Amino acid sequence: MSVRTHFLRGVPQAQRDVPQAGAFYGPESGTRWFGLWDGFFAVSYFVSATLLFISGAHALAIGALTLMVPWYAGFGRPLMVSGTSGPRNLVFVGVLLLLFAVTTAFSLSGAFAMFAVVPMLIMSVSMPRAIAMVVAANLWCVAVVWFRGESLGLSVLQVLPIALLSIALSTLLGLWIQRVLRQSEERGSLIEDLQRSRERVARLSHEAGIAAERERLAREIHDTIAQGLTSIISLVQTVEAELDDSPALARTHLSLAGRVAKESLAEARDFVTALTPPALRGSSLVQAVRRQTDGLVAEAGLDARCTVQGTERPLPMAVSVVLLRSVQEAIANVRKHATRARTVEVLVAYEEETVRVVVRDDGQGFTPDDSQEGYGLRGMQARAAEINGSATVSSLPGQGTTIEVTAPLGAVGQEAVDE
Repeated sequence: MSVRTHFLRGVPQAQRDVPQAGAFYGPESGTRWFGLWDGFFAVSYFVSATLLFISGAHALAIGALTLMVPWYAGFGRPLMVSGTSGPRNLVFVGVLLLLFAVTTAFSLSGAFAMFAVVPMLIMSVSMPRAIAMVVAANLWCVAVVWFRGESLGLSVLQVLPIALLSIALSTLLGLWIQRVLRQSEERGSLIEDLQRSRERVARLSHEAGIAAERERLAREIHDTIAQGLTSIISLVQTVEAELDDSPALARTHLSLAGRVAKESLAEARDFVTALTPPALRGSSLVQAVRRQTDGLVAEAGLDARCTVQGTERPLPMAVSVVLLRSVQEAIANVRKHATRARTVEVLVAYEEETVRVVVRDDGQGFTPDDSQEGYGLRGMQARAAEINGSATVSSLPGQGTTIEVTAPLGAVGQEAVDE
């Protein structure tokens, strides 16, 4: 297995292909790394060739050294860049050692090519085979001195320490590379785990966002369009009952149904474009709540009153929307459920650090524990939680119902005033 294969083995495929996911391991990074190696190989060749020329080496030595260049560029380099391993790698290193042996056989100055040959062995085959071939190459130089010692003016004892030192340094280089490879594999595993964790977090965040958006859409539809349609249906049924006996009153209720339909249409359009609710556009929370109370009087004929406690002041739009929607939901519940109700009291209380809305009716009441299945009350509580507020429901059978929503102001309220 080559160096590049070692480096890439622990790295996810996506990080190999996408530079920003792990640029060190990507194809572009490998190409840049081999560009540096190509430069080192070229320098090693020119130095070795120069030494052979200076020493007056045989032409076969220079020719064998020169053949290493096209053999590396045309056959060995693609194998090392691709990180493949197999018989072709063995063929490459075999011919490479043969050319090195021919070079050094005719001139021992060619041993300088060892600086280029050893790294290519390590990058082409597994480490044990590379070390064995390095030992063979160094011992070949010793053998050349053994057979040609007299003509070279050298003895085996002179070159043997150098050969042993070269073998030791090559072995240390191989062990160092193995350590780097292990660290790279661990780093690749950590990168893969991190990538999986990021993908899992992104998926969960996406799913949570979808769920939150669905919840928000459901609340908006329930508190606007659904309530408007409920009012229209109730008014149309009233008109049907009054059409024969009280045409004038039927026309009044029919006109009121048209007004509710227009308001619901405006709510739907603004809901789609995420604009300020029409009831709050150009008016305060108190004015919007009073209009809701007046609508209850006109539609149901109840004795509904809106009172203000404290000094009215500007509120953040988020707070105003939550409180208005809560009042709308409470009034809608009075229409649908408080069949025995005669009076409805709506209170808007401005306090030092909070603002409250309270809706009381004298209807038949209910047991709050049994009502939690209703979406409206749950939506009201969810809306209040979004602004760090609270919504409570107090009711007993036969004693009416009280809904109270409290919203904190603090720094948020001051920002609204400053704006």
